Amino acid sequence: MGEQMKLGAFLMAGGHHIAAWRHPSAVADAGTDIGHFIALARIAEAAKFDMIFVEDAAAIREKDPNLASQAARSTMFEPLSLLAALAVNTARIGLVATASTTYNDPYGLARQFAAIDSLSGGRAGWNLVTSASELEAANFVSSGLRPHAQRYERAEEFAAAALALWDSVGDHAHVLDGETFADAAALTPVAHQGVHFSVDGILESRRSAQGRPIMVQAGASDAGKNLAARTADVVFTAAQTMQEAQDYYADLKGRMARFGRQPADIKILPGVSPIVASSESEARAKYEALQELIPDEVGVGLLASYLSIKDLSQYPLDGPLPEMPPTDGIQSRQQLIVDLGRRENLSIRQLARHFAGARGHWQLVGTPAQIADELEARFRGGAADGFNVMAAHFPDGLTDFTELVVPELRRRGLFRDEYEGATLRENLGLKAPFTPREES
Repeated sequence: MGEQMKLGAFLMAGGHHIAAWRHPSAVADAGTDIGHFIALARIAEAAKFDMIFVEDAAAIREKDPNLASQAARSTMFEPLSLLAALAVNTARIGLVATASTTYNDPYGLARQFAAIDSLSGGRAGWNLVTSASELEAANFVSSGLRPHAQRYERAEEFAAAALALWDSVGDHAHVLDGETFADAAALTPVAHQGVHFSVDGILESRRSAQGRPIMVQAGASDAGKNLAARTADVVFTAAQTMQEAQDYYADLKGRMARFGRQPADIKILPGVSPIVASSESEARAKYEALQELIPDEVGVGLLASYLSIKDLSQYPLDGPLPEMPPTDGIQSRQQLIVDLGRRENLSIRQLARHFAGARGHWQLVGTPAQIADELEARFRGGAADGFNVMAAHFPDGLTDFTELVVPELRRRGLFRDEYEGATLRENLGLKAPFTPREES
């Protein structure tokens, strides 16, 4: 059998559509209902997904109370606590969560992820982000959002320190033979003295079944892609068109040789938001019903936040997007939105409604065969190693995908029937943990 795609289930409270919480089948208070998340994790695990993914922002997403009151994204569990609960309610699926290098320290975060990796039997992953929100910055620092270059400089050092901590304890360091607790030769003090951090010790955890947590990233700037090429195992990305996806895929994989790595050492999983039904007309009706639930002010407010500008409402909503100033926010997502608006000749209102469905990620509406056709084309076309599935609303959107699309992918030999191993690293088909090196 040939190469098969990898699948992640990106969990987000009631769903990825900004108005998912208003859907008739929505779970009340989904963001803080642990039973809801356990059920979603089990749906994904039963379908043999590689991983579930939980993102994070350490702030209310919408500063304006009028917008926050209409967006379920404002309520969510702290992700590492959520992963710990999901770890003991699942057996095989990977568990990935976002944590920021800007508002944490290496020892504390490495320790938390090592704990989840051990108690899950080697299924944990860390999605490294630098945090680009002014709202998050306001909760942690008095000087505001740090510049983009400074955040990535800190992230590079943070990643190096965290990896060193996970590797400070060897595979068989803990002997436990009644006479020796640990083999001193298998313990390596970190002794990291850098610009941003000082870390001197050894992690007080045993090495997990997969060696150390999987490293995940989603940066699309030049600095972000270099960091991913050097340290990541999995990369999440957003791409609207086949060409955009192919260009990103070739660019990132092409950078890896500089750091002593092979293209297969990273799995690139673009986000996709599928709405599927047995007929195309039924799928389209599902999509339109969700779109009708978006208040203009919420859609435009969401768009403004990803463009990193304070207010779009000062411009005519039925006019074009104005020129965007440079940003220290999410630079790649700003460019994606601008390119989409120009390519499709969309007004601010149209762009906001389109963007609210999946925040700039690829949206597919159709039958199981139509959606499988699109996924297969990108997988076989050098644009993806798999996909991070972003159901428009939960649980129905995820159930629809697992019951309708996954069987079609299996029929084509594109997705597994059973897990290959016990750890996330094994199921992703990744080699033993590597030691990143500097560019040569």
